[in-house]
Amino acid sequence: MLILLLSFFVVIIDQATKYLVMYHIPLRRQIPIIDGFFNLVHVHNTGAAWGMLRGLNGYLIALSIIVLIIMTLFRRAIMEDVFFQRIAAGLIIGGIIGNLFDRLHFGYVVDFLDFYLYGKHFPSFNVADSAICVGAGIYILSQMISAKKQSAASMSPSG
Repeated sequence: MLILLLSFFVVIIDQATKYLVMYHIPLRRQIPIIDGFFNLVHVHNTGAAWGMLRGLNGYLIALSIIVLIIMTLFRRAIMEDVFFQRIAAGLIIGGIIGNLFDRLHFGYVVDFLDFYLYGKHFPSFNVADSAICVGAGIYILSQMISAKKQSAASMSPSG
């Protein structure tokens, strides 16, 4: 239930923020929020992260659907049924659905969060992208912690 609720929450927040951007910021317009660090922009991304696979929307739609099917059917085989991995799954699934909706509806993904750090510009992204990355990070960390616990348990005298 946690996965479903979190996925739903991510999709709603993602789509609401994209709606606000689409209807309040003209395409390719940049609005400085923290000068030299953070802007709101309105861009259309026909590729994946960092503009990779630009123009391959059909492929990215198919990939998204395949990953959703795998995560739904095989989640218990690839993830432990623990709190942090359920959080990770909810974030990843919600992010995939948020961007998949854009790809199916518009033919591109709406990106609007735009950062600079030490003069270097990072590709724009959105709430769905953030959820996927944070979810993947949580998954990796929880796997590392789990492996460390299992290793410690196997080395204990009672293990």
